[in-house]
Amino acid sequence: MSEGRRKAAPVRRRGKRHWALRVLGWMLGLFFLGVIGAAAAFFIGYQTTDIPDANAAFKTNTTTVYFSDGKTPIGSFYDQNRRSVPLDQIPKTVQDAVIAAEDRTFWTNPGVSPSGMARAAFNIARGQQLQGGSTITQQYVKIMYLTQERTFSRKFSELFIATKLSRQTDKKEILAGYLNTIYFGEGAYGVAAAGDAYFSQPVPAKLNVGQAALLATVLNNPTRFDTDSTDPVVKARILDRYRYVLDGMRQTGTITEAQYNGWAKAVPPTQKKKKSDRFRGVQGFLLDMARKELSKLGVPDDEISGGGLKITTTFDVNLQKKMNASIAERPKKKGDLHIGMASVRPGTGELVAMYGGGDYLKNQLNWATLRARPGSSFKPFAVSAALENDFTIYSTLQGDSPIIVQGQKLKNEFNKDFGDVTLKEATEQSINTAFYDLIDNQLPDGPDKLVSEAEKLGIPKTTALERGRNNPSTVLGPDPYASPVEMANAYATFAARGWYVPVHTIKKVDYPGNAKDWTEAQLPGKQVISQEVADQVNFVLKDVVEGPNGTGKLAEDLDRPVAGKTGTAGGVAVEHRAANAKCDGCKDGSDTLTSWWTGYTAGYNSPTDSKGLSTSVLYRAGKTGESDLDPFSDDPAFFGGNWPLRTWLAYMDPALAGSDKADFTEPDPSDIKDTTTPSYTPSNTPTNTPTNTPTNTPTNTPTNTPTNTPTGKPTGKPTGKPTKTPGWPPIPTGGPTPPDNGAGGQ
Repeated sequence: MSEGRRKAAPVRRRGKRHWALRVLGWMLGLFFLGVIGAAAAFFIGYQTTDIPDANAAFKTNTTTVYFSDGKTPIGSFYDQNRRSVPLDQIPKTVQDAVIAAEDRTFWTNPGVSPSGMARAAFNIARGQQLQGGSTITQQYVKIMYLTQERTFSRKFSELFIATKLSRQTDKKEILAGYLNTIYFGEGAYGVAAAGDAYFSQPVPAKLNVGQAALLATVLNNPTRFDTDSTDPVVKARILDRYRYVLDGMRQTGTITEAQYNGWAKAVPPTQKKKKSDRFRGVQGFLLDMARKELSKLGVPDDEISGGGLKITTTFDVNLQKKMNASIAERPKKKGDLHIGMASVRPGTGELVAMYGGGDYLKNQLNWATLRARPGSSFKPFAVSAALENDFTIYSTLQGDSPIIVQGQKLKNEFNKDFGDVTLKEATEQSINTAFYDLIDNQLPDGPDKLVSEAEKLGIPKTTALERGRNNPSTVLGPDPYASPVEMANAYATFAARGWYVPVHTIKKVDYPGNAKDWTEAQLPGKQVISQEVADQVNFVLKDVVEGPNGTGKLAEDLDRPVAGKTGTAGGVAVEHRAANAKCDGCKDGSDTLTSWWTGYTAGYNSPTDSKGLSTSVLYRAGKTGESDLDPFSDDPAFFGGNWPLRTWLAYMDPALAGSDKADFTEPDPSDIKDTTTPSYTPSNTPTNTPTNTPTNTPTNTPTNTPTNTPTGKPTGKPTGKPTKTPGWPPIPTGGPTPPDNGAGGQ
């Protein structure tokens, strides 16, 4: 290297360092200017913001809920109970519980939380709803001096007023105002009203430690921490939050370690007063479901109860009347028999009618949203998964009985031997061993693919369903995977040729002054399976109704094309159930615990042009829905193709009266052409493996048939409708104990 080049290199390096230092200097200068500007803006905002007059009488306005026409009211949420008491009448236990829950630095902070404000700003910048991060002083300011609008301008006003209020007002006065105005749910504003609403205790001084901690728990979000919920997830959420509050009380010295250990064991029981009559009857379930969905959309509980909102739901008033009337088509035998029913408009996700029970005030269990064992009504998801993995509707499955699955000998009902059957025939006749063969033997990673397919089509991801990823019996729906609402929407995805929209009940939310209206158009829709696959599934499920051995033949009485699937799920014998769960009223392995019919009609053209309906009907018995259904039926068993389908018809017939009798889109002929050739008659002797592959495989096997799938179609196809009994699978003669359920059949 020349001497000139050696001298030039250090010069270039010094030049780069000089440029980097200049950039750093500019950045530091801009940073300090920003800090100075922010401080100046805060000072100006602080000086020019006055504490306004308190909201006159702290008024609330009635929120009204309407059917989908936007004119016919379902009911309202206004239910206000307010009573103020001096701070010295609110025990320190209650005060400390609320502080532990909402603002542990209340006594020392300047009235605002800088970190909380930064988080709120970050959420807005990301396009998310502004929420959280407020101190008790900020929450009180929002209630007493500002609107509930979640914007930057309102948040900055809240910041300035809270800071000024904290400097000018004693913290005890702020806390007293907060405890007398905050919303606790159940229509209760203030701790005195809350104690009366939750524990029938109008005197706050008489609330014990556990009751104080529970009130502090629910005020954060009364819907999210709904103490009436029977959902294990919600119960666990409440317990976690409750213990968090108690832990804060322990840390501040309000309670001792021994008191914490005693109260943290369980959430104290509530003693609530009778709910408002506005929740009486069937419509109480509609109101309750709408309220819960509003909360999921981020609408605060105090706005839901008294924000003067106009809520337009997806419920169709005429269809709802027809569904209510259809419940009369049920067994006449009296007893603890429950019906859950839901109807969805395909391609829209709109829940147009729902029956969760006869009277919400008498029983808050919504049988249309409670999950149950779907039984064989889960099989269509296996059909869809198979078709997406290069099977055809004429791929051959093992229908023999018994077969060996994971070392267990499993049988069809009455040990009925069907021989080799096609996927289409297995679905039409609901042949359990054929679907076991599909999921356990022929479809690679069958259980995992089945669960993914069900979730993709609209069945929610739950712990119970996720456990099924390693269990071939998942195809027979043995655990509480889905509710009628969820099944109706998942089948609606088939009806909409693979187009999925989340099921929902809120169509539109109108705020006073149109401040931040919300419509269902904001919900995402997507193509989750191809139209070609959906068309083939519809073709197969039509055969459940129109086929010579179909389990849903009664649906032909609708006098229009129908596709659907029956399902029953039963318990296994008591000795196999006892290790996992109790079953009220179960006697033995023949109990029918759930009975389903989910069926849908054609008429979908696009999300804005959909005239069909997808409707699911579920029957359950017993206080918790886990008793035997068979005593309510005149038949030997409570088949899905009997009472559930009859109730379905009683609704669908008038619901679709006068509409066009559209048919489903025909699949591509190459997809449904039966190219298999009869080659042999299977032996009636059961085999020990689910392969039974014929040796004289025909040469005209479809190219997209899996290589491990037998291609010969038997000539010895059973004739006549097979006799079915509930309670499947039977108790295996060997191997590990099966799961706590039985499922399958009709």
